[in-house]
Amino acid sequence: MNKKRIHTKKSLEYYRRKLRSNSTPAEKYLWSHLKSKQLDGLRFQRQHSIRNYIVDFYCASIGLIIELDGEIHNHPEARDQDERRDQDLEELGFTILRFENKMVFENLEHIFEWIRDVVREKSS
Repeated sequence: MNKKRIHTKKSLEYYRRKLRSNSTPAEKYLWSHLKSKQLDGLRFQRQHSIRNYIVDFYCASIGLIIELDGEIHNHPEARDQDERRDQDLEELGFTILRFENKMVFENLEHIFEWIRDVVREKSS
């Protein structure tokens, strides 16, 4: 059986690297709390590609994608694009959590609780 590769496509490597080196303050802050399995031993990757999408954070063990949204995501076109993207990824079996950038700074523990909720849901 020919299984199509959907993760970390070589063609997106340059863009993933560029996004990592130009992370937003919110992405940097969240990454400082997720890297090295700091959150309940979960291994996260940042700027991971799935199909032709590059997601902000990805945890393979539970199929979780975390997206941080800045002001641009409030525009109708961006919202529509995000909805289509989320739907495509959900159809592949991924769970997507979206948070506004400011929430990372104002309520990080709440984000961690949402992640733990996903872990509990996937474990049951």
